[in-house]
Amino acid sequence: MSTTTRVLLFDVGGVLATNGWDRTARHRAADEFGFDWEEFQERHDFVAHDFETGRLDLPGYLDRTLFYRERAFQQDDVADFMKRQTQPFADSLAIANDLAASGRYLLATLNNESRELNEHRIRTLGLDEHFSMFLSSCYLGVSKPEPEIYRIAIDITQHAPDECLFIDDRSLNLECATREGMRTIQFTGATELRADLVSRGVLGG
Repeated sequence: MSTTTRVLLFDVGGVLATNGWDRTARHRAADEFGFDWEEFQERHDFVAHDFETGRLDLPGYLDRTLFYRERAFQQDDVADFMKRQTQPFADSLAIANDLAASGRYLLATLNNESRELNEHRIRTLGLDEHFSMFLSSCYLGVSKPEPEIYRIAIDITQHAPDECLFIDDRSLNLECATREGMRTIQFTGATELRADLVSRGVLGG
């Protein structure tokens, strides 16, 4: 079996930037706009999978979770708030830049994200400067840690599973990727990631 890395797959939230619309961000929104957290969270849980896998767009998500009744704020206010949650991890993005500049690898994201937020993050973070593919749940119709998303990613890249190195901050996502034959790195910080990539011969020291 091959042991040469040819494809690097990066999670986005928690690796290249802050998480986009996680539980912390949703709590923050409840405080910002003064809506009932428990009621909202119950509705979010009901539609979250459809939202992340492209079956429900952002206006539809907001209709189902918040705007099923009159509010003192507008959909655009919440959508703008959601987008503002994205903050870059500069050191991680610098690693992606170095990998892209080497010209040795196919770089792709492998992340769970709704379509509108995903496309906002691609533009805001400049991911299209580093990555050739965006294997996101909203495009693939399936999300991590479902085994199918890793199989689809492998098929799209047209490389052997063990030529694919997947970087994610969540151990369950990595465990499921390993079961499909990918090699993995758990992200704990940019310094540790760079050292790990150097030790594996993926990045120059």
